[in-house]
Amino acid sequence: MCGIVGLHLREPSLYPRLGELLTGMLSQVCERGPDSAGMAVYGDPRWSPPGSATVSVLPGAHRAEEVRAAVAAELPGADVAVVDAGQTVLVSAPTEAEALVTAVRAALPGIVVIGFGEDLAVLKGVGHPEALAAEVGLAAAQGWQGVAHTRMATESAVTPEGSHPFAVGPDQCLVHNGSFANHATIRRELIAAGMEFDSQNDSEVGARFVAAQLAAGYDLEKSLKLLCERFDGFYTLLVSTRDSFAVVRDAIACKPAVVAETTQWVAMASEYRALAGLPGVESARIFEPEPEEVYAWQR
Repeated sequence: MCGIVGLHLREPSLYPRLGELLTGMLSQVCERGPDSAGMAVYGDPRWSPPGSATVSVLPGAHRAEEVRAAVAAELPGADVAVVDAGQTVLVSAPTEAEALVTAVRAALPGIVVIGFGEDLAVLKGVGHPEALAAEVGLAAAQGWQGVAHTRMATESAVTPEGSHPFAVGPDQCLVHNGSFANHATIRRELIAAGMEFDSQNDSEVGARFVAAQLAAGYDLEKSLKLLCERFDGFYTLLVSTRDSFAVVRDAIACKPAVVAETTQWVAMASEYRALAGLPGVESARIFEPEPEEVYAWQR
């Protein structure tokens, strides 16, 4: 099953309402995946402070202050800040995102990084989606773009690291409904090329494949076309970067997806009812994405 919702705001006056709107959308797909959930938010100043990089981590047994102190020791003189967000800790510092990731991993070997960038905060964990959204305060979030996912596990264990989104490249995020039949083969190829994985989830394979294409210089649309050529299975994907928001389905398009578009926003969900509460939806262009056609919008 699994449920996907995503919202890309074109109208800046709506930015303060991003979390409110995304929470309402998420609440309509909870039964599609009640075992775990996650959210990715672009542009919230509490979670990804301007002028800083932010790294989202699953802290394990470490408390938020322990994470802050350990990372600060790796970045002498830097103003390291943390936000304790339920099962996730957000670490921010005025440095490059890759440098902060390196510092986090050096400070806390084995810690799981679930997202990083200049504008992106990823929060996820095990539990009912509405409870997790309330725990992290999603309704108060603001920004220009958000993605959320509810998971019904089929390919791997129910764990925080196995939940979505998978955000394995800078300011990149992928959520997935479906399954990849040949993920084990592609995983082996990516491992041979030097990639490391944080879970056994087949969706992480798709995320790392897309991240590799983006790192090679392809844009998001081309990267997803390459994924369609390489991956077998049934899937609906929503992939975002700090500047892009894209949807693609497999060749049969058996996994549900609905897109609505207005001059103020673009939204995608697994079911229409998740879109029904958005402002101005009555005048939106509403459609189901065609098989293997990439739909992409730019900020």
